[in-house]
Amino acid sequence: MSTSTPIGGPRLDARGWARFLWRQLTSMRTALLLLLLVALAAIPGSVWPQRSIDQGKVVSYLQEHPRSGPWLDRLQLFDVYTSVWFSAIYLLLIISLVGCILPRTSQLARALRARPPAVPRHLERLASHRNVQLDATAEQVDGALRSLLRRRGYRLRPDGGNDHGTWDVAAECGHLREAGNLAFHYGVVAVVVALASGYLVGWRGDVIVPVGQSFTNTIGAYHTFTGGPWARSDSMQPFSVHIDDMSVRFEERPGSGQLGAPRDFQVATTTTDGPGEAPQKRTLSVNGPLHFRGAEVYLLGNGYAPRITVRDAAGKVLYSQATPFLPQDGNYRSTGAVKVSAARTQLGFAGVFLPTAYAPQEGRAEELESAFPDLGAPTLLLKAWEGTLFPDGEPQSVYELRTDGMRPVGGAENQFELRLTPGMTVQLPQGRGSVTFDGVDRWAGVSTRYDPAKPFALASALVMILGLLASLLIPRRRVFARITPLSAGGSRLVLGGLAQREDAALPDLLAELEENLRDRLNSPAPPGDGQETHLSSGTYDPFGTESS
Repeated sequence: MSTSTPIGGPRLDARGWARFLWRQLTSMRTALLLLLLVALAAIPGSVWPQRSIDQGKVVSYLQEHPRSGPWLDRLQLFDVYTSVWFSAIYLLLIISLVGCILPRTSQLARALRARPPAVPRHLERLASHRNVQLDATAEQVDGALRSLLRRRGYRLRPDGGNDHGTWDVAAECGHLREAGNLAFHYGVVAVVVALASGYLVGWRGDVIVPVGQSFTNTIGAYHTFTGGPWARSDSMQPFSVHIDDMSVRFEERPGSGQLGAPRDFQVATTTTDGPGEAPQKRTLSVNGPLHFRGAEVYLLGNGYAPRITVRDAAGKVLYSQATPFLPQDGNYRSTGAVKVSAARTQLGFAGVFLPTAYAPQEGRAEELESAFPDLGAPTLLLKAWEGTLFPDGEPQSVYELRTDGMRPVGGAENQFELRLTPGMTVQLPQGRGSVTFDGVDRWAGVSTRYDPAKPFALASALVMILGLLASLLIPRRRVFARITPLSAGGSRLVLGGLAQREDAALPDLLAELEENLRDRLNSPAPPGDGQETHLSSGTYDPFGTESS
């Protein structure tokens, strides 16, 4: 009775394991898996608030979820895109792509330096070949065929005649196919790096600027500011933009079917590139941003800013400025807030602005609506509150009035309401002062963005497209020919071709070469001459460079 010994594979040492793991990491399958993991790892960034986008929402979430919030914070789910685990996946993806591309690059470089392979011994066994008889010497056929192939971009093997009294021609083309495939993958790596670098050093700031006011490119000037982990406030471009005027045009034809639809928005600005620079008159439009040495200023929105003045009982001005209201619908029904912190008892007004007010039916003032987005019958509706504007000291939106520490003026059941038109003044009850609606200005919603990697990402995307087109459209072919002198005069030519993948045009190429040769050598085809075999299907790769 014999005992069987189990057969095992060779044992790997530390070097062998390192090579094995490196091959697994740099395989295209692993790269695709890591790309999928990056997409999945980015999902928590859209589920939970991020500190880099809105610090206030993160604080509110932690207060509302005292148990789960700290654990989520430990897992860096409020800082997803700078977390250790997300950065690790991103870095592994880049290493995998680079490790996959570099060997193929060196392989392509060796293929470009190498000579085309010699002519096979049995050309007639190739899937596509032609037998041709020509009225020219072998040397003439060799020279003419080489000239035709060079004109088509083929690389030629330098040898010609051989010891058997025949002339051999070997040529190949289509290295740009693999080069295009590599360019596509290099473009993917470049786009990944560009997106990462743009996130790290880029920033975005949004601000609402009423007509007649300006903003300077500083963090404090923006209402919302989002910056990457490596964004530096001291390196921001020192430009300023003053909003001189704003022209807005809406569709006014009742029968057009698009009454009130926006037609054109243009902002006349005066810009300064930095201290000591001369001011310039420039126009900002929806599709025409302003450029400042890497930073771009876009027009994202517009609306109305009623000019409101609040005075105390003695006539002292407590509040006087154009207050932006945010549009809520296509007819620019807008909401906003007025916060008078200078009053002895702080006052707040939550309001609605209607550019063209009308009453759909008889009722209360708050049931008024706007019939058209342009200024037809501007009306301002305000509700008055008094108390403490910022009871907990936390920041709050300038466009909303938080009434946690306030009480309605006049009581909850009979709250004092104001209905104002331009130029109108209303006295507040019990000597609290007055509110004047001075007029209406427009405001422009401006967004400034800085992304130094954007041109690099665009160029990389173009390289990806060109490389993909090259890898799909350029055929990889080899053409072989053997020319045999005939004792009765003339030559016998055997043409054969190989393609990296199935190439239905290869037989037509051989037929076209034969036709061009006959025209150049003035050798018409005799009746019945010429034989052609079409390509057979299969997955054989004669070049040994099949792309993954």
